[in-house]
Amino acid sequence: MELSQPAKKPIKRRKTNRIRAWVQLFFFVLIALISINHTLAEDGKGIAFLSSASLHALCPFGGVVSLYQFITTGTLVQKVHQSSLILMIIGIVLAIFAGPVFCGWVCPLGTFQEWIAKIGKKIFKKRYNHFVPAKVDNVLRYFRYGVLIWVVFMTAKSMTLIFANVDPYFALFNFWSSEVAIGGLIVLGLTIIASLFVERPWCKYACPYGAFQGIFNLFRVSSLRRNVDTCIDCKACDKACPMNIEVSSKTIVRDHQCISCMECTSSAHCPVPRTVDFVIGGKK
Repeated sequence: MELSQPAKKPIKRRKTNRIRAWVQLFFFVLIALISINHTLAEDGKGIAFLSSASLHALCPFGGVVSLYQFITTGTLVQKVHQSSLILMIIGIVLAIFAGPVFCGWVCPLGTFQEWIAKIGKKIFKKRYNHFVPAKVDNVLRYFRYGVLIWVVFMTAKSMTLIFANVDPYFALFNFWSSEVAIGGLIVLGLTIIASLFVERPWCKYACPYGAFQGIFNLFRVSSLRRNVDTCIDCKACDKACPMNIEVSSKTIVRDHQCISCMECTSSAHCPVPRTVDFVIGGKK
């Protein structure tokens, strides 16, 4: 009875959830306003206090795919702005210290998928996020690294922003614009449909920037630690993880798919205080 009591009276439960939700909403609205303003600015009707930059200038992945060309020629891929390189550096520094916080806290497409997931959870309830067999899921999770290699190689070879033709992030915030390729709209549509069955399907299986950020999980400064002594094996951390990582089976989590959302921590879902926490350091 004493072991199960914390589950009934959790301390500071969902504090992290609320903070993260507001941060996600802020960046989603910000990117949406900037995208709309970019369209208005082209007709001379832009909002003065908002940036008129395109989304290509605000995407850190643009810096990643431009890196080869920048090193070899000193120029950037067409449509990519220097701000993308700055954002790429910021993203790398954050990932080294805290993991892919961009994916879990900032990325508007990730946020959008989580909102669609709420509908899927209401429709399918416990079946949600369990449609893909575990063996298939484990293989599909590495597909995004293939996408990353393909995009970087093709961009370096063609010196054009080839990924823009299938980018669901760009399509989401420019679906009304003629700049969006049909391929991007198709991928966005498939992502929306898949989000009704699988949580964050684009992030799990196809996102090249998520793959790039995920590499830093293997050696980042902070780590996700589960206190085996206080864990009551309720598996609340597993259920809360949007990336389906089995936190309850690990002591230190350094999974390449972790997005540092902190949904599994004691300040968010775990009912026992300081049982699942981010700590500095930690060994596997």
